[in-house]
Amino acid sequence: MMKAFKKRGALTHFQILSEISKQDPHLKQKDLANTLGITIQAVSENIKTLIEEGYITSKDGRSPYKITQKGIEKVKKDAINLRRYSDSVLETMNHFKTVWPAIANEKLKEGEKVGVYMDDGVLYAGKVEASATGTVLKDASKYHDVPLGGLNGTIEMNIGEAIIITIPNIKDGGSKATDLELIKKVYENGTQHGSKIDRVATIGTVARSVAYQLDIPISIEFAAAQATANAARKGLNILALSVGEMTKAFIRELEEEKIKYNIIDGKK
Repeated sequence: MMKAFKKRGALTHFQILSEISKQDPHLKQKDLANTLGITIQAVSENIKTLIEEGYITSKDGRSPYKITQKGIEKVKKDAINLRRYSDSVLETMNHFKTVWPAIANEKLKEGEKVGVYMDDGVLYAGKVEASATGTVLKDASKYHDVPLGGLNGTIEMNIGEAIIITIPNIKDGGSKATDLELIKKVYENGTQHGSKIDRVATIGTVARSVAYQLDIPISIEFAAAQATANAARKGLNILALSVGEMTKAFIRELEEEKIKYNIIDGKK
């Protein structure tokens, strides 16, 4: 459930702050009431609370209202929680889909009952024993997409983890100051639990250079934190090469997504 909106009026606070953050100098309490579908009195009471808590500023409690840095941080945090909650609801609703796409691991015929499983982050279907089963809705050749219906059971899937190796920025020596042998060893040996590295993410130009020099294939380049989290949720282990201060934002997003990670200093 959304922890951010458990308190009474918390969702209304979020909506009011969101509207004020648009920085409309002509925004009135009447406008907020119409937008949110509540009374002007309710808007006035909520604005009073938000001012007292330091989320917005105002002269005599009237417009123009200005959102504070504290208010901005609250909106961002609540928006992330709301997105996470929405994603979980959508994921649950997807279980009710009548047709699921998968990759056929062999030639399949309409009407056949097949096992459904996850491998390397991809959903497969075939004549194998699996904890989840489905029925083939149309003929499919090997490695072609196949529509499945009547899914039953649970698709077994472990959550992956991330290994983050911090790399010096160009001012601190860049790749020349990086322990390339260490990175190569981590890539080849895998996680602390002995699992192989499935994907490699690079955050920053120096990180890309390091991957090139070690002939390590890059799988994730853009929106690296979100892509890493998505890959981990599908059971993949990710090696992330991250430059300097970029690492902080990357780690913060992984923590928000509750992805396990381990940090290694890649400097010589």
